[in-house]
Amino acid sequence: MTFFSSYTTLGVMVQAKYWILTKHFNGFPKDSDFELKVEELSEPKDGEVLLEAVFLSVDPYMRPFSRVRMKEGDAMIGTQVAKVIQSKNAAFPVGSHVVARCGWRTHTVCEVAGLIPIMPDWPEDVSLSLALGTVGMPGLTALYGIEEVLGLKAGETLLVNAAAGAVGSVVGQIAKIKDCKVVGSAGSEAKVAFLKELGFDEAFNYKTVTSLEEALKKASPQGYDCYFENVGGPFSTAALPQMKDFGRIAVCGSISVYNDTTPQTGPYPHLTMIFKQLKMEGFMQSRWEHKHPESLKRLMGWVKEGKLQCREHITKGFDNMPAAFMGMLKGENIGKAVVAV
Repeated sequence: MTFFSSYTTLGVMVQAKYWILTKHFNGFPKDSDFELKVEELSEPKDGEVLLEAVFLSVDPYMRPFSRVRMKEGDAMIGTQVAKVIQSKNAAFPVGSHVVARCGWRTHTVCEVAGLIPIMPDWPEDVSLSLALGTVGMPGLTALYGIEEVLGLKAGETLLVNAAAGAVGSVVGQIAKIKDCKVVGSAGSEAKVAFLKELGFDEAFNYKTVTSLEEALKKASPQGYDCYFENVGGPFSTAALPQMKDFGRIAVCGSISVYNDTTPQTGPYPHLTMIFKQLKMEGFMQSRWEHKHPESLKRLMGWVKEGKLQCREHITKGFDNMPAAFMGMLKGENIGKAVVAV
């Protein structure tokens, strides 16, 4: 992605606001880790476009990825739905919308490599923000975790934690489409009620149960064929012994450890994995990028058929990006956390 430093159109200077990471996070992120900057953008060169952010995503991956993919002073990483407001590339006309990895920026001058056009038949009654959620990266993550990693089959029992989040809520619904029993764990009574609305067979609040092990046994006394892991840490320690023999585990996230200042250690799952002959695989949706166009059409089809409900937690105002990000890490959102500019 290429950025430039000053730009005028119709005699009006376009200024971009963007959030930088002032220093790498130490423990839970705080306001002083971010700084809002302003720059004037230059006119796009041949082949380039000027984008204006409409919706921006805040996601758990930003916390660990910031450490390995960013330097202090860089603009925060992230994805947005943006509108093309000036174009010098015929493939991206003015007024069209794209999904772009521009980070936390209101405006960006960039080359078009890596820009993903919104599907041409996107329904008018479906918010474009879903391209950052159910019909975007989180939806793809859920789909590939279920189909490519777990190979979930009709009649099997699936456990998913962080089940009311952007990924987990789609995981459970796709599993129900595939005629499976679904057990979900979440962190509030409102979230548990949401999971019941989505059709989860069992759902519980992991913060209020007296024993996580007993809650998992009660929800599925026969155990679990598949486990979609978003949390890690002590939850994983409790869940693995509840797996059936030859169970499969898709490791998508480990949000319980992202903000630790001291790395967690043990207990270690190896004997359980050996005795039960479990298969555990970490993954990222980018592995199946060649399938994205077809997969996004399938997800949109389920949305239009009413088989996928899409809950969003929308924060208004670009200036509230850090607050939205930190709120998401605290679990304040039900469904996908999005910032509307």
